[in-house]
Amino acid sequence: MWRNSQSLYSKLVFSRNPNPNPTFLTSSSISSLDAIVRPFSIASDGARTVGSTINTTSLSARDAVDLARHYGRCYCELSKARLSMLVVATSGTGFVLGSGNVIDFGGLFWTCAGTMMVAASANSLNQVFEINNDAKMKRTMRRPLPSGRLSIHHAVTWASSVGVAGTAILACKANMLAAGLAASNLLLYAFVYTPLKQIHPVNTWVGAVVGAIPPLLGWAAAAGQVSLNGMILPAALYFWQIPHFMALAYLCRDDYAAGGYRMLSFADASGRRTAVVALRNSLYLIPLGFIAYDWGVTSGWFCLESSLLTLAISAAAFAFYRDRTKQKARRMFHASLLYLPVFMSGLIVHRVTDNQQGLVQDNSEKTVELSSSSGTLEQENENVRSQNKARWPAAGSPAKSPVAYASVAPFPFLPAPIYSAD
Repeated sequence: MWRNSQSLYSKLVFSRNPNPNPTFLTSSSISSLDAIVRPFSIASDGARTVGSTINTTSLSARDAVDLARHYGRCYCELSKARLSMLVVATSGTGFVLGSGNVIDFGGLFWTCAGTMMVAASANSLNQVFEINNDAKMKRTMRRPLPSGRLSIHHAVTWASSVGVAGTAILACKANMLAAGLAASNLLLYAFVYTPLKQIHPVNTWVGAVVGAIPPLLGWAAAAGQVSLNGMILPAALYFWQIPHFMALAYLCRDDYAAGGYRMLSFADASGRRTAVVALRNSLYLIPLGFIAYDWGVTSGWFCLESSLLTLAISAAAFAFYRDRTKQKARRMFHASLLYLPVFMSGLIVHRVTDNQQGLVQDNSEKTVELSSSSGTLEQENENVRSQNKARWPAAGSPAKSPVAYASVAPFPFLPAPIYSAD
C-alpha cells in the first residue's frame, strides 16, 4: 500500500511539472501533496492492523476446534465408547421388554443417557486403575492415560462427574431401583472386577454378572420392579459373555500375560479347558428361547429363531473345541458378536404385550368354561337317560301292574307287589 502511495505521489508531481526533476517543487506544493498522501498511508496501516486481528481470531478458533477434537477423542477412548454403546443397547432392550403395551420414549431416552454416563464412568475408572498394565500391552498402550494425552487427575474428575450425573438422571427420571442397580454395577466393575483381573481367573464370571445387570436395569426403569420375566435377557447376557471372553482371552493370551492379567487361558496351554467352558455356556443358551415363549414374553417364532441362533454359536464353540487354533477362536468370537444383536432384535420383534397376553388368557378361560359346560350338559343328559330307564322298562321285559308304578310315585309308602316269573 505504501508503494501505491509513492507512485501516486510521483504522478501528482509529474502532472504539475512535466520535468521529473524534484528540485523544481516548491514548499507549498509539497505540503499540499503531504495532505493528500497521508490518508493513504494511514489507511494502509489500518488495513494491516485489521488483517493481523483477523488472522489472530482465525488462529484462535482453529486452536479451539483442535482442542475440542483432542479432548473429545480422549474422552471417547477413555469411556470405551463402543463398549458403552453395547451396554446402552442391552439396557434399552430391557426397557422395551418391561414396558408392556405402551413404550415411554422419554423414559427410554433418559434411561439410555443415564446408563451411558455410568458405563463411561466405570470404563474410565477401569483405565485409571490399570494404567501400568495397559502400558505393557500392545493393544492398550496407545490409550489416553498410558500415552500421556490425559492426566490421571483429569480422568478421575471426568469419571466422577459423569458417574454422579448418570446415577442422578436415573434416580430423577426413572426410579431409585434403576439408580441403585446402576451405582452397584459401577462399584462392582471398577472396585471388584478390575482388581480381580490381576488375582484370579474367576474375574471372567464376575464380569459376566456386571454385563447381565444393564438389561435388568432397563426392565426396572420401565416396570418399576424386577420380575421373573425380566431375567431372560440378563441370563442370556451372562451365558453369552463366557464364550465371547474365552475366545478373546485365547486370541490375546500373550498380551494378557504381558499385562499381568490372570485369565483362564493363561494357565491352559492346550486351550482345552477354555474351549470346554465356552462350549458348555453356549449350550446353556439353548433353552432360553423356549422359556421366553413358555413364560409369555415372546411368541413361538422367537423360540424357533433363538434355537437356530444358539445352535450356530454352539457349533462354532464345538469347532473350537475340536480344533483349538486362533482361526477357530476368531470364528467363535465373530459368532458371539453376531449372536447378541440378533437375539435382542428377536426379543423386541416377537415380544408379547399385556393386551396379547390378556387375550390369550381370556381365550383359554373361555375354552375351559366351554369344556366344563359341555361336560355338565353331558352329565345332565346321562341323568335324564338313567331316570327314563328306571321309569320305563326296556323292550322285551315283562310289563308291571299299575300298582307297581304307583308304589314308586306318588305313593312311596305303599308296598310294591312281588311278581314271580312265569
